[in-house]
Amino acid sequence: MRYRPSEADNPNGGGARTVTIENKAHNKIDEVSGKLKEVVGKFTGDESAENEGKFDQMKANLKDAGEKVKDAFKE
Repeated sequence: MRYRPSEADNPNGGGARTVTIENKAHNKIDEVSGKLKEVVGKFTGDESAENEGKFDQMKANLKDAGEKVKDAFKE
């Protein structure tokens, strides 16, 4: 599990917006990592790794959608 900074951890007082940006960055990293797993799985013929990569991408996309919903309610 990754460390997700809280508002109290940010000395500049960036608040929730900073956390949201960091969450989006982590989600993008997870998505790219999943794509890499999928490609390596396809290349090596490892169906399990390929499926795991697809699952990681789906999970990252769902988290990103959640972040977008949170942003919509903040505005």
